[in-house]
Amino acid sequence: MPTGEEVLVRVEAAGLCRSDLHVIDSPPGGLPYRIPFTLGHEVAGRVAARGPRATGPAVGERVVVYGPWGCGRCARCASGAENYCDRRTALDQELTGTGAGLGRDGGMADTLLVPSGRLLVPVGDLDAVRAAPLTDAGLTAYHAVTAVAHSLTDGASVAVLGVGGLGHLAVQILRATTTAHVLAVDVRQEALALADSCGAHFGTLSRPDTAKVLRARTGGAGAAAVLDFVGSRSSLELAVAVLRAGGELAVVGSGGGELTVRKPGVLPPGTRISLPFWGTVPELEQVVALAREGSVRVEVERYALSSALEAFERLRAGAVRGRAVVVPD
Repeated sequence: MPTGEEVLVRVEAAGLCRSDLHVIDSPPGGLPYRIPFTLGHEVAGRVAARGPRATGPAVGERVVVYGPWGCGRCARCASGAENYCDRRTALDQELTGTGAGLGRDGGMADTLLVPSGRLLVPVGDLDAVRAAPLTDAGLTAYHAVTAVAHSLTDGASVAVLGVGGLGHLAVQILRATTTAHVLAVDVRQEALALADSCGAHFGTLSRPDTAKVLRARTGGAGAAAVLDFVGSRSSLELAVAVLRAGGELAVVGSGGGELTVRKPGVLPPGTRISLPFWGTVPELEQVVALAREGSVRVEVERYALSSALEAFERLRAGAVRGRAVVVPD
């Protein structure tokens, strides 16, 4: 049972992420976390019990769990930005993990013990299977969009590289919150079909001439912003080739690519680079609001928790359309 500020959540759904594969594939000693722990950092469920000092949603209320768990006391945590907790450093051992399912027990289970009610966001009658991915795929995409939104005025172009679990939500968030002309790129034709259904103005396969094609769609100037949800060498090369001078590059994916930053160099003059990590509690509340009003809808593949290995193999193969989500048997 929960004690102190803790809240026990009965899990209704948990999303799968490529970050989970990084954890699974990590060699012995390669993780910054102590093992074992339960995976699952995208969680939706219902409050089952509360500790005597718990705040936030009441018992019985349906919620999603904010995934990055910080110290709860520093200035950033106080503002809801626990994703950038000041104590989450290699030199500070106070925090035992990044959060749910990443160093701490996560939601691929029947129940999840959450440190505090401050980490819960009510979702009302949202379907749990579609609500769970909002906590990372939706939140990270929203956080990345907000980082570049100031440059997306007067119908400026934005390129979304990779239309998977995060990218298809980024397309919808861009359409719902900006006037940007959305250009989508992927290596899979089915992903471009998903981008089209999500509202992208244009989609193209990644090919040797893709940069030229995208620049032509921007009138030759280039994209005001690029959201790279792949982060590989080839995607970063494309991002640099497409970006206009004074543009914004948000590198979200962890595909192992590298950029050399120097002056002069290959980056367009005035480039601003960001490395978005998850998002804030207020942003998650805004993502949930977008979902409840119908502006954002997660494309999901549903699996029983007992079939999680099958879901992970489809994820590894790049065969998942949108987001894979498991539900307790």
